[in-house]
Amino acid sequence: MAAPMELSCWGGDWGLPSLHPESLIVMAYAKFSGAPLTVNIIDNSWRAPKGDVPVLISEDTVISQPAKILNFLRKQKYNADYELSAKQGADTLAYIALLEEKLCPALLHTFWVEAENYCNVTKPWFASRIAFPLRLYLPGKMSRDALNRILLTKGGPPLYSLTEVEAQIYRDAKECLNLLSKRLGTSQFFFGDMPTTLDAFVFGFLAPIYKVCFPRVQLQEHLKQLPNLCRFCDDILICYFKLTVAGHSPAGQDTADANLQKLTQLVNKESNLIEKMDDNLRKSPQHPPRKLTTLKLAAGGEEITPLNRLSP
Repeated sequence: MAAPMELSCWGGDWGLPSLHPESLIVMAYAKFSGAPLTVNIIDNSWRAPKGDVPVLISEDTVISQPAKILNFLRKQKYNADYELSAKQGADTLAYIALLEEKLCPALLHTFWVEAENYCNVTKPWFASRIAFPLRLYLPGKMSRDALNRILLTKGGPPLYSLTEVEAQIYRDAKECLNLLSKRLGTSQFFFGDMPTTLDAFVFGFLAPIYKVCFPRVQLQEHLKQLPNLCRFCDDILICYFKLTVAGHSPAGQDTADANLQKLTQLVNKESNLIEKMDDNLRKSPQHPPRKLTTLKLAAGGEEITPLNRLSP
């Protein structure tokens, strides 16, 4: 009997089982390969055993990062790639590298750096799933980490300004989407009728771009001009996750939007309160240390100190 396996990951919304691309990759691959994972939705990544998500736990084994988790599942005989040829295996690695280089920076920017998206959607959504007071800190840290990751890979010469970097990453992302659309063509999946590792990675990267309702949607607009990629995401959500294409009924979407707006106001109010408390502390007068009141003398002229009081 196989050891039980538990996956810790961020939860979902907008008709997605998770909003987190790396978590989506592992969840999709588990569905494709038939791996019996128990999904544990966390409320912040510091709860994960290695401080990052997704994390797979099987007995005494703890594994993070999608590629390592997928390799572990293959060793447990849950292999979605067993019918692939050597060339198809090489193509899989090449396309995954393309996704990491060309699409990932734009995805990070859309969620975590684009100010309007971050303030109105990303920050309040993640804050709603993180306990106070971490909700005031952790989304900001994730935003800074995303920007640092973008600049680390894309911020060198000849791109010296953030505006130039942003323009380039979106050009690269749209080019990547076009290549994926051309490669998929009219097929259901990238290597025929059965989904593989490549399908899991593509789905993990595309589904959040496709489904999340952002105010700034330039990458989403380009994706929706490629109907075969949209159909690809919808098919996986319906067939493997049993989710509807819309994700919400109209009334349900209105409720979700109203709740998100209320949460945004709450988070902003808490942030303003913390800042006001900090200002008050900085402006408060600094008093010198208080002197101890003169203590009475005991018989024999010895001063009564706190230590003397405790002496028998």
